[in-house]
Amino acid sequence: MDRPQGLSAYVAVTAAYWAFMLTDGALRMLVLLHFHTLGFSPVQLAYLFVLYEIAGMVTNLSAGWIAARFGLTSTLYAGLAIQVVALLALAQLDPGWAVGLSVVYVMVVQGASGVAKDLAKMSSKSAVKLLAPKEDGGLFRWVAVLTGSKNAVKGVGFLLGAALLATVGFVWAVLGMAAVLAAILAGVLAFMPAGLPKGRKGVPFSEVFSDSANVNWLSAARVALFGARDVWFVVGIPIYFYAVLSDGTAAGDRAAFFTVGTFMAVWIILYGAVQAATPRLLRAATRPEGALVSAARGWAAALLLVPAALTAAALAAEGPAPWLTATLVAGLLAFGALFAVNSSLHSYLILAFTKDERVTMDVGFYYMANAGGRLLGTVLSGATYQAGGLALMLATATALVGLSALTAGRLRPADPATRAA
Repeated sequence: MDRPQGLSAYVAVTAAYWAFMLTDGALRMLVLLHFHTLGFSPVQLAYLFVLYEIAGMVTNLSAGWIAARFGLTSTLYAGLAIQVVALLALAQLDPGWAVGLSVVYVMVVQGASGVAKDLAKMSSKSAVKLLAPKEDGGLFRWVAVLTGSKNAVKGVGFLLGAALLATVGFVWAVLGMAAVLAAILAGVLAFMPAGLPKGRKGVPFSEVFSDSANVNWLSAARVALFGARDVWFVVGIPIYFYAVLSDGTAAGDRAAFFTVGTFMAVWIILYGAVQAATPRLLRAATRPEGALVSAARGWAAALLLVPAALTAAALAAEGPAPWLTATLVAGLLAFGALFAVNSSLHSYLILAFTKDERVTMDVGFYYMANAGGRLLGTVLSGATYQAGGLALMLATATALVGLSALTAGRLRPADPATRAA
């Protein structure tokens, strides 16, 4: 594949992924804040996202095989189309329904959105392995740009979702996003350049399970890493900030929506910016893979300090207090920066460890682990916050980061002889 053709395909894939992640971030904030104002408990809010994560696990396990069999563009297009359908379905939610029916309905729709998200993610990340230049750290740079920019766009989506909820309301916000994403899908279908594999017949499903120790240990580290983030990110911290900021009036609710959405957006944008900068921060172009494997262990250990300190602060506080809120904001931003380095290293290493002919299946398996971590964090987020408040939630995040560091310690530099040329 020549470089200009590969670059144009990379740009098209990235643009489609950006559009998807903008709506994904906005939808998460819309659902979380809208149903919180309807009186859903933290555990009920967590339930809304459970099927989203379960669907992601199942999708990632099978999406790699589907892409290997039918081609990467097919899974990318399917992801965008399913998200449009999910948004249209969510707009049909009736506020007069019983809480139980509403929870089940939104869970199912969120499950479809989870399928869509992970089809698009697996397609985009696998494409980088095949399109990126091999020399001078090109793989790390390209995957960092894709992942970092995606998270910055998702952060804007969080802010967009909160703003739309406060201005045009839930239904019109969802319908507007569906219309925009449908237009993006039409454009991608019309103008996607050549350059991505079309698929190959006879790929057995059993190949989705990797026999690489590095792929398996890295996937285990990913479960714990993303569990540690989502245990506070999904339910606990947004609801805590909303409770601190809202005065119970309609105007107070709107102000709280904007403030919570802004914080979540800033966090994700910072996370994306650091991810994109990680190859330069780690001098990846001039360091051997073994040094980057060692760096993955060290950065996981550094991340452990932040939730441990925040847990101590939550234990020292006697309920909500301005100093605790300020400490949480500063600490979680620091967590975001360190988390971004860890995540970017993982995203590079999974592509470095896999072979070209197995890329969609290894990436699918790895992102199944990623979804498993989010599922674990989602369930624990509502449960720990409701059972023990901030302190228990943050202590759980600390334990999960420690587990991620231990698992990352089992990684070893790949044998160059096992790689594709």
